[in-house]
Amino acid sequence: MQSRDEVMGRLARGEGDGRVLIIGGGINGIGVFRDLAAQGIPAVLVERGDFASGTSSAPSRLIHGGLRYLETGEFALVRESVEERNRLLLNAPHIVRPIPVWVPALSWTGGLIDAGLRFLKLKRTPGPKGALAVRAGLVIFDHFGKLKRTMPRHRPVPIAAARKQIPFAADVRAVLEYWDARIHSPERLSLELVADAEAACPDAFAAPYTEVTSMIDGAVELLDRQTGRSTTIRPSLVVNCAGAWADRVDKRIGVPDRLIGGTRGSHLVLERPDLAAELGDVMLYFETRDHRACLIFRLDERMVLLGTTDLRVTNPDESMCTDAEIDYLFDVLTDLLPESAPTRDQIRFVYSGVRPLPLSADGATGAISRDHTFRVFEPAPGRPFRVVTLIGGKWTTYRACAEQLTDKILPMIDASRSASTESLAIGGGHGFPRTPEGRAAAIADIAGKGRIAPEDAERLLDRYGSLGAEVAASFDAEGRRPLAGAPAYHAGEITWITTRERVTRLEDIVLRRTLMAFEGHTSAATICDCAEIAATLLGWNPERKEAEIAATLDLLASRHRVPTQPQTEIRHVASAQA
Repeated sequence: MQSRDEVMGRLARGEGDGRVLIIGGGINGIGVFRDLAAQGIPAVLVERGDFASGTSSAPSRLIHGGLRYLETGEFALVRESVEERNRLLLNAPHIVRPIPVWVPALSWTGGLIDAGLRFLKLKRTPGPKGALAVRAGLVIFDHFGKLKRTMPRHRPVPIAAARKQIPFAADVRAVLEYWDARIHSPERLSLELVADAEAACPDAFAAPYTEVTSMIDGAVELLDRQTGRSTTIRPSLVVNCAGAWADRVDKRIGVPDRLIGGTRGSHLVLERPDLAAELGDVMLYFETRDHRACLIFRLDERMVLLGTTDLRVTNPDESMCTDAEIDYLFDVLTDLLPESAPTRDQIRFVYSGVRPLPLSADGATGAISRDHTFRVFEPAPGRPFRVVTLIGGKWTTYRACAEQLTDKILPMIDASRSASTESLAIGGGHGFPRTPEGRAAAIADIAGKGRIAPEDAERLLDRYGSLGAEVAASFDAEGRRPLAGAPAYHAGEITWITTRERVTRLEDIVLRRTLMAFEGHTSAATICDCAEIAATLLGWNPERKEAEIAATLDLLASRHRVPTQPQTEIRHVASAQA
């Protein structure tokens, strides 16, 4: 990938004029960018932050078939979700992996009548669901998954066996198992899609930290959030994929309609080795006392992920996990697993995202459609181009959403579809080994190229897929050094990421190009080591490096509840590493 400075130079030279402008570098905007690139159409994408730094970095880490959407009768969405899940398992096997899901039920027959009414769309609000109602839904779910089937069918889990593994509450009467998928790193998958798009169509480019601010004489004004300089672009068409911020963007380019009514979902990463061991490979997907859906699954041997909430919000910029949400998630987990009650000192990381749902009247947030739609706004005085705004959109169906949106705009720019992304591998999914023998050979190849231990090579394969060999081959003696405070990472990884993945700020490395923050590797030593490497490669002076460290630590503390570290320790570590 080109550096950000090179991309911004292209913008300044007017290379974006006359092209499709995509606003929003979350998964849906990136999906449209990639689909257009596959057609040979050089779009320009701008994102006010880093790629996938908003809602797209805050999902439940699942690529799921949408089982609960059956409850509100959204059968087309469930079918689409299951089919897209199966495609992602095939196209991005290095990041999207199968996971068995257990659904505990408090009764066998509860909620059958209400479930039938919701099934027939005679009732919208969520309600209790017994094992028979859940199983009926799973039969339909399995049927939708028959295309490119990659998962086993559902089955009941003998309650005695379930209790032997996991200490459920006494009122759990039945447990059902089905299979879905987990996305290991949504942030990396987003970045790999950008890289693939630019490789497929070199005239296309994506500019992070570039914000749409206004209209000037029929042109869109863009602010470089790094330098403070402004430039303009005269697009042929604008595609607004700003998600929860779509209304704000529309207003800035002369579209006053309000379309979005977002809800916040918050998640907690807990250090619970005991609970991680009990869960094993299983995710629990359970109904709460207020009939919401929550989940918990193991991230690694120490950490588990607990979520999620669903609360209406008005300002996505101020959306952060609250004490009340933490209390709620703790309560619902304790209801299900009374012997595993969590405590606040076990929290290692929290995050929140705002779902860009369609504007709706007051009512149960769980009843709001999770499907996506588009609105087209014709040219108007002062705005000589159409605007197509995406409403909704979810991680699992991003490819189908992008395909549908691309098909809608192609006639507007006198173009037609020449390629499909249905079977197009993503990033490190190209040539990813699919057999134990192939995996062993790939690990040996990475270990040899990087002159590293097999266990380190396996981690590179799991993080970067087939790109792991390229990462390892870039290592020199310094690159093979374990990162300070995070020995599962190499200094060479940070070098490779910084020079090849359009890194702009230190937080890009810590929060999105790697999973260090998510995994709890946020010591002063780790942050300062990453900063030292980035500063050398990106030409930061000592003041810029210190500012990046301070900004990253502040972000971790204020938005993710990572404990603040004493400035004296940070300065000591930074000076020692320098």
